[in-house]
Amino acid sequence: MPRTSTNKNAQLARRLLRPLQAGLIQLVIDLVRTNTVAVPPHGNETPGQLVLQRFLRGYGLHSELYDTEFVATSDSAWKHPDRHYRGRKNLVARLPGLGGGRSLLLSGHMDTVPTNPEAWTSSPWSPETREGRLYGLGTFDMKAGLAAQVVALCGLHAGKARLRGDLIFESVVDEEWGGGGGTLAGRLRGDTADACIISEGTQLNVFRATRGGLIVDLTVTAGDASAYFSSSPVVSPAVPLGRLLRWVDGWIKRRSHKAKRGAYQSVSDPTPVQVLAVEANRLDTDVPLSVPVRGAVRVYFQFLPHEDVDAVIGKIRESLRQFQKTDPFFCEHPIAWRPIVSPPLLGHELPRDHPWTECLFNSASAALGKPACVTVAPYPCDAFLMQRIHGIPTLLFGPCGGGAHNPDEYVESRSVLQTAEVLMTAALEWSG
Repeated sequence: MPRTSTNKNAQLARRLLRPLQAGLIQLVIDLVRTNTVAVPPHGNETPGQLVLQRFLRGYGLHSELYDTEFVATSDSAWKHPDRHYRGRKNLVARLPGLGGGRSLLLSGHMDTVPTNPEAWTSSPWSPETREGRLYGLGTFDMKAGLAAQVVALCGLHAGKARLRGDLIFESVVDEEWGGGGGTLAGRLRGDTADACIISEGTQLNVFRATRGGLIVDLTVTAGDASAYFSSSPVVSPAVPLGRLLRWVDGWIKRRSHKAKRGAYQSVSDPTPVQVLAVEANRLDTDVPLSVPVRGAVRVYFQFLPHEDVDAVIGKIRESLRQFQKTDPFFCEHPIAWRPIVSPPLLGHELPRDHPWTECLFNSASAALGKPACVTVAPYPCDAFLMQRIHGIPTLLFGPCGGGAHNPDEYVESRSVLQTAEVLMTAALEWSG
């Protein structure tokens, strides 16, 4: 359980944040009203960064906007050459420490996925509060988490609570679609710390591990659409796609009980394999009645932090080659393998007894008034770049919500303030 000093820090955090409560929710609303959609290779994050910059300036905090274009010309193995970064700006602000303390980085991403406004109950960029939930695109993933981080920084500054270690906040671009370009830019630029917290939505749990991931399109082209309405044989990839889906189902079963050790060993489906899309003509009325000449399946493979991802992908590709050899249709019409993100994302894991894990657990327990849950993330994110590539111990902690990447995404309003309280308590505990 938290020490007396941690409980005192939680009380101080609650007191310092009290004047900022209304501003916190308004900041989330302002961010959601600002379109920051990213669709590779481009992204529109900078308008959202300007919203954060104005908020920080209102509390007398200087922040810096910097262009991330230099990532494209870096020698990092983790850059994505097919992404464009010109005009896409990261934002960074810091509270310098008095010296002799541990530094802490609060990090989050500004970009959101695209959306179909017609599928939403109300406009995705016109946030509405209903029954304690704030609805809008990016509320849960992850503008509420960003707002909580900013307000924790402003609350400490306004309350003149000087820390011994530096407290750094960054809002990065290009996290969605497996990007990582903004996080990579921050590290290449030299912004580092003794620990990091990413405020993705975690349901107020402490996530000490994340999965890796690969999204790949398996496509096949076959047949001639001009043969439709003729006496020639019509060849279509649509029915053979069913056999390809059976091959995917085999990998679902093969991977479903993979974890034997590590943070994910108690998770019922530790390495999910998911079909994200199947395509062979559309059902829309603007598509003439004809047979498809192209079929595709988009598959999402996830990996454990300790797995050799390249080796696993090698086995998957060899299995696909063997499947293709045994299927007459695919022997004649080979399956093309096209990764959506390359290189694939890795997982990360911080030990349960690591000092940063203990600190955040105690801080969350004190701020929430009950023992925090330390568990694992059901998704990949930029945490592996922080920890595995650049050596910064990293945990995830953020608000409650749901519907990420889907219509009617929401965050629970009360949990946004709770997130800010936990973040500030952790900063006081770790860096104070």
